[in-house]
Amino acid sequence: MTIDEKVLAEFYDIITASKMEKYEHIASERTKHITIVMENIQKDHNASAVLRTCDCFGIQNLHAIEKSVNYEIQRDIALGAGNWVDLHSHSNGVSPTKNCLTELKQKGYQIIATSPHTERSIQDLDITQPIALVFGTEKHGISKETEEYADQLVKIPMYGFTESFNISVSAAIALNILRTKLQNSDINWKLSEDEQVSLKIKWCTKILRDGENIEKEIRRRLIEKE
Repeated sequence: MTIDEKVLAEFYDIITASKMEKYEHIASERTKHITIVMENIQKDHNASAVLRTCDCFGIQNLHAIEKSVNYEIQRDIALGAGNWVDLHSHSNGVSPTKNCLTELKQKGYQIIATSPHTERSIQDLDITQPIALVFGTEKHGISKETEEYADQLVKIPMYGFTESFNISVSAAIALNILRTKLQNSDINWKLSEDEQVSLKIKWCTKILRDGENIEKEIRRRLIEKE
């Protein structure tokens, strides 16, 4: 067993069996093949709802470009999703948007921006390469900078007079489409075994009082034994 596997085993001796079973199941369905990017979302409750949506669809990473805003997760909306999804903030530099999207491209993601002003449907998106799906502000959508930097623009199919959905609804529809495509593909979209173990350790520290210090103490004891 690796050190991390031993750490997790000790945590599993502390937490309840039902929690352990839930972690095992949920971690096995988590993915980094798709990540969501929120660009300058103005309302905290919308950002919190997107965070919750990511958790529901097994999306592990959510990126928040915060050029002129600073999110505070609203617990009554996120319903604890902040404990399970990794929220990455991008607010530094002259262009947080460029910094975020450049970083994701360097990690192998194709940048897919959502816009009603394109003919390409998200249903037709090739998901072979990892996807960073970008949503813009509630009022104006994606920025010009994102539009120029994106590899593709896609729209969510709509059949009424209104031009766009609320962002949390858009994220839910888009992720439902993409998650279904993943499930029906032969792409290796799940986390590696090592990634799952690390994630489950992190979740354990989240639910235990002083969890990070408990982890440090477990690691100290295990290292001394070796």
